[in-house]
Amino acid sequence: MAESELFKELAKIRTETINPESTLIDTLSTVDMLELINSQDTLVPLAVKQEIPQIAQAVEIVYNAFKNGGRLFYFGAGTSGRLGIVDASECPPTYGSDPEMVQGIIAGGKEAVFRSQEGAEDKPESGADLVVANNISSIDVVCGIAASGRTPFVIGALEKACEFGAKTILISTVDKKFIIEKKVKADIIISPNVGAEVITGSTRMKSGTAQKLVLNMISTAAMIKLGKTYGNIMVDLQPTNKKLVERSKKTLMMVTGVDYDEAEQKLIEADWHVKTAIVMILANTDSENAKKILEITDGKVRAAIELIKANPL
Repeated sequence: MAESELFKELAKIRTETINPESTLIDTLSTVDMLELINSQDTLVPLAVKQEIPQIAQAVEIVYNAFKNGGRLFYFGAGTSGRLGIVDASECPPTYGSDPEMVQGIIAGGKEAVFRSQEGAEDKPESGADLVVANNISSIDVVCGIAASGRTPFVIGALEKACEFGAKTILISTVDKKFIIEKKVKADIIISPNVGAEVITGSTRMKSGTAQKLVLNMISTAAMIKLGKTYGNIMVDLQPTNKKLVERSKKTLMMVTGVDYDEAEQKLIEADWHVKTAIVMILANTDSENAKKILEITDGKVRAAIELIKANPL
């Protein structure tokens, strides 16, 4: 029987090749096994570093989309899909962003988050249909996540997104030449060369780690550029539970130097909006003026403080 085209395709993918460093991993002691895995994991950040120019481009298009009311959608299957969902779900509590702003979509739906849905990734039309269902348009960004660079569900989503004029990104860990040969519809290709996996084809390992690092960089940098931090401190968090209420007080204390009681009082005056409370204290103004200036500066705390100090009441 002749080899199928899919078989030939997979044979070209570096994550499907055998890692010569781990061929005897099943003979090692537990400690040696873990040291081997760890030594391979240390290669991942270095591979991601080589992709920073492309990651920077991705950050810019995501940031510009957010400024213009657009959204970021992650499309993936299996581990890749779950990583997209994790990144998307963590943005609202961390940065106070609207849950619609960053969304993760996985082949097979919600059930696939907890249990593998075999075959769900094989239909490009499923990805395309979900682009349509989510009303994705030219102001949005679709980021496909596929270690293999060929997942049909992801490719279908990217192609349909391009039809609607959305900007597209592909995060993979295969050779970029392979992606280009496949004529994948992606404006930006981010593909760290993590090499062969410790366990052949197990892309939840180095590939998954690389994807997680890249997703962290894209969403974090875009949120910083939107003014979601003051320095390296989260200032747009939502105090939706007791822990976050106390974190809001701690944040205000760290940034401004006030004590616990004053932090609570200022947050009450600011309707528990941390940014407003910071501006009130550091620019010596009231809640109403702080909110007004924050609107002018697109929610950027440092700019708001500078504007008030330059134009005192």
